[in-house]
Amino acid sequence: MIYNVSHRTEYTYSAPVFLEPHILHLWPRNDASQKINGFSFTVDPQPAGIHHFLDAESNNATCLWFEDKTARLSITTSFEARMSCHNPFSYLVTDNAFFQLPVVYENFDAAALGPFRSTIDTDEAVTAFGMKVFRDSNGNTLDFLSQLCMALYNNFKVEIRDEGPPLPPAITFQEKRGACRDLVLLYMSVCRSFGLASRFVSGYQEGDPDMDHRHLHAWVEVYIPGGGWRGFDPSLGLVVADRHIVLAASYDPAGALPVVGNFRGTGVEATMEHLISLSAAAE
Repeated sequence: MIYNVSHRTEYTYSAPVFLEPHILHLWPRNDASQKINGFSFTVDPQPAGIHHFLDAESNNATCLWFEDKTARLSITTSFEARMSCHNPFSYLVTDNAFFQLPVVYENFDAAALGPFRSTIDTDEAVTAFGMKVFRDSNGNTLDFLSQLCMALYNNFKVEIRDEGPPLPPAITFQEKRGACRDLVLLYMSVCRSFGLASRFVSGYQEGDPDMDHRHLHAWVEVYIPGGGWRGFDPSLGLVVADRHIVLAASYDPAGALPVVGNFRGTGVEATMEHLISLSAAAE
């Protein structure tokens, strides 16, 4: 699939403010299954400086810094993405022990994946839910990952919530509903309770071509020896293939935020609007 994407984010302030340095994750990942062409990037007002770099988790990142006060900040990106992961199961697991839960990663993987296996606070109800999926899948890791994805898709209502961090897994489980990022954190918490390395992914999803208003999307990647980071989308009940475009991935949701930054201004209120345009064509 080939996608053409444009994304505008605009902040409006009730009075002129001084913008502190901002960190952006809006330049998509470029790898074997996702090739980015023609990336363009504009900021208004013009920053005093712009620096593109790889962050600590090898995401493309951008630092902006400013000199003058402003009452608005507009950030616009556009690019073409060529997606080639047509079959999400086209890999070979190279560690036979991985097939059975709980997972114990070996050698270098064990050291490198430490942050992605750290426990996420939950409660007895979420633990019991994870154990049920474990039993239903007979402890087979790949079956577990797919069945966990479908269990969340079939039993939870997906809602739109533009602002705020993901809710704690216990709250999402109790309410049986949440934004895509809430289901992602719940999925991650269950995975990590069985030793599976997982990370939070922010990006775009093809969705319905007639959608009136698009939003950023979130899903999960789980590390599989020999397969690398493989995506699962509990909001849609999908194993991720070529219809998801990655912006950033992190062991913690805060590490994949598209825009992070503060401003200085007493009593000032800020509002945010965004507009995402995405068109798709088969190669």
